[in-house]
Amino acid sequence: MPAVTVNDILALPRIPAVDPATAVERPVRSVTTAPSGFEGEGFPVRRAFAGVSMRDLDPFVHMDQMGEVDYAPGEPKGTPWHPHRGFETVTYIIDGIFDHQDSNGGGGRITNGDTQWMTAGAGILHIEAPPEQLVISGGLFHGIQLWVNLPAASKWNPPRYQDIRGRQARLLSSPDGGALVRVIAGQVAGYAGPGWTFTPITMIHATVSPGATLELPWQAGFNALAYVLAGRGDVGAEHWPVHDGQLAVFGSGDTVRIAADTMQDGHHPNLEVLMLGGRPIGEPVVHYGPFVMNTKQEIAQAVADYQAGRLGRIPAQPVPHRHADDVTLPYLDAGPRAREGRSGH
Repeated sequence: MPAVTVNDILALPRIPAVDPATAVERPVRSVTTAPSGFEGEGFPVRRAFAGVSMRDLDPFVHMDQMGEVDYAPGEPKGTPWHPHRGFETVTYIIDGIFDHQDSNGGGGRITNGDTQWMTAGAGILHIEAPPEQLVISGGLFHGIQLWVNLPAASKWNPPRYQDIRGRQARLLSSPDGGALVRVIAGQVAGYAGPGWTFTPITMIHATVSPGATLELPWQAGFNALAYVLAGRGDVGAEHWPVHDGQLAVFGSGDTVRIAADTMQDGHHPNLEVLMLGGRPIGEPVVHYGPFVMNTKQEIAQAVADYQAGRLGRIPAQPVPHRHADDVTLPYLDAGPRAREGRSGH
């Protein structure tokens, strides 16, 4: 799990130590284990948010951990062309390679530590697929796809695309050098990541060395989620044990604590954690397949607009994969079936 590493972590800017006299550490509200499944053309995923209420997730809607899987030659898989409306998809590749293309002219190749940030807005078609050479050779693949909701006022914005290279992430160290923190979006202790978002969020990939503890200042108005990509440790003042494939939801406060067990397995020598936080939108959420809107009527309109070709057209030179006409709704694309709820507090 290389993502982005450094030769000398002590040369990085350090996150200031938390003052225990003034800090309010966030308690752990729940720890859930992600069930496994398959997505797209059959690649394995873990449904990171399964069983967690929309109220705790807001402004996030859905997240899949894709892999970690070591493909044999001919096995790598992707998704067919499919639509989106009403939210942003964030694809973060830790190991492997993915090609992206969309009907708005965005796209490119992302690999170790890179992020593609696609704002679907009013509507878009896109495809994600392994390049031909990876299909032929096989190899390691591991990544995350996150869905970030848009407020009603932004759901009809024109689509946009951000290509964030791994080297652009803001790299920080914990005070004692025991943890490497990669800020992809948002900010920590005044250090900002490169991702630009409509909905204010923070997205961090932290690598915590065995026996080390990471205490992060966290915006009081944001929620706080910690998903374990690999390794074992504990979270919160309660020292709740966590391991790979588990999501910790924190309560209110202004700091978040994560600690790695002294002994880790040989395949994953460190605790790897994806930290997420965002300002709750607090609006009704209705999502169906690849659409996330505020009402059932808007979902019905999205389906009709897609079927009428109003969400975009496949480019003349598409990635060689299945055609969007082969997709019948609800196409999940790492997404939930019809679900309705109210987010926020």
